[in-house]
Amino acid sequence: MAEIADMGARGARAQSGPGVATARRLRDVAPSAWDQLAARAVEPNGYYLSPWALAVDAGARRRSHVDALCGLTPARLLVALLPVVSAWRAFRLPLPVLVSAESYGTLHTPLLARDDGTSAAQALLDDAIAHGARAIVLREVPLQGAAVAAIGDVLARNGLEPTVLRAYPRACLDATSDAEALLRDGLGAKKLKELRRQRNRLSDAGALTFTMAKSADDVARAVETFLALEAGGWKGKRGTALVQHQGDAAFIRNATVELAARGQCEIALLIAGARPIAAGIILKHDKRAFWFKLGIDEEFARLSPGVQLALELTRYFCADPSVEFVDSTAPADSPMINPIWRERFTIGDLVIPLKAGDPLFPVILTALRAHRALDSAARAALHAIRRLKARIR
Repeated sequence: MAEIADMGARGARAQSGPGVATARRLRDVAPSAWDQLAARAVEPNGYYLSPWALAVDAGARRRSHVDALCGLTPARLLVALLPVVSAWRAFRLPLPVLVSAESYGTLHTPLLARDDGTSAAQALLDDAIAHGARAIVLREVPLQGAAVAAIGDVLARNGLEPTVLRAYPRACLDATSDAEALLRDGLGAKKLKELRRQRNRLSDAGALTFTMAKSADDVARAVETFLALEAGGWKGKRGTALVQHQGDAAFIRNATVELAARGQCEIALLIAGARPIAAGIILKHDKRAFWFKLGIDEEFARLSPGVQLALELTRYFCADPSVEFVDSTAPADSPMINPIWRERFTIGDLVIPLKAGDPLFPVILTALRAHRALDSAARAALHAIRRLKARIR
């Protein structure tokens, strides 16, 4: 791995909120060291690859200008990395807690060096302690994943254990399976027949073609197709489509093209004649793929173009020997992907204590649990209001 290039001199101590200050901004981590760590990570995370995370950090809405925890060896080699924000920024809680930063993807797995994941995890926690944190909140991490296991080993050596704030099942795809058998077992003959009927109806607009944009030039064109489809749907109506915010649009254009140049981003397209009707952005890291977002042509919504794209992607991934596992990065109740990808893995939010017998930790945990309960209630109320408005219309 490469050294951190003069990190201390380049990054002034940045106050990230009440209680905790971190030593460096994410943008000050040397990209060469970061990329070499990502290539050796014990567990992949496409959303913490440097082109993606740095593009988010440069100006994405509510997600930019974050800090970094870095685990270093005595020789100053980078063996662990976690983008973070303060608990004040994440939750508006004045706690000495660092929280994994959102990189426009619902996965916050820290990058830990594969050759000694436990030592890498220890170095990461040491960096948090050195900068005043009493705990770390890891949001949306695989609870049975290798990174969490390494952190758990470190905590166990010190008589500590993590606390799960929430957990939920997420759809995933075992890409080593036979695609047709997987679809047949998951959907059943009757549903597949209905999907074939819908596909035939879609072809009335022109012959259906499925393609994957892979080169940087092709991805640059395909991302514009995706942005147009997304903006034409419900996100556009709510004002949350990526293209509707200058920083978000710049992030997705820059990140997808740079990752495509490395072979780590592809965009799936379903086209009827000459008209794109569905598009999905895919990130790749090691032997995993991550489905970031889906955009569809709402005019064809009743014929399920998103589901048709998912069927094509299932076949595509299962035929790709470089991919073994696909994370849907979808919510637990996703009505589109859950019936197709029937396998699940558990995602959760963890609170990591940093000192045995810390009298402040129970207070921290109580505050985080209370915030979680209030946030869940607010979200439930918002969904209820949206359902009521939809019925009124």
